[in-house]
Amino acid sequence: MKTSKRSLLGLVALVLAVSVASQWWVGRHEQRLGGQVAALAQPGDIRMLSSETCAICTVARGWFNEHQVPFSECLIERDAQCRTDFDATRAPGTPVILVRGVPQLGFNPERLRLALQPPA
Repeated sequence: MKTSKRSLLGLVALVLAVSVASQWWVGRHEQRLGGQVAALAQPGDIRMLSSETCAICTVARGWFNEHQVPFSECLIERDAQCRTDFDATRAPGTPVILVRGVPQLGFNPERLRLALQPPA
């Protein structure tokens, strides 16, 4: 079976279009989710226990700042109380994000949104 160049180009164009549309949709969802978390979060609601070597902490910090989500952060290597709070969670690593005092391991904006929503 012979495949023409035109068919191949059509397939490539279709794959590119689907990829661009998918990236647009994910970006749109991220923006909407960021706005929802920012609207729900009050100062003092979110505290991130982080580490100087934590790459996910850097991502989370950037996301909070980009979406203007109020949060506080401490470093377990520099702050004794932060280290004590981190040890109390028994988490295997950072970040630990405390949402109204309830620990969440890792960074997941959707999980943050759900934790910040008022009870039904």
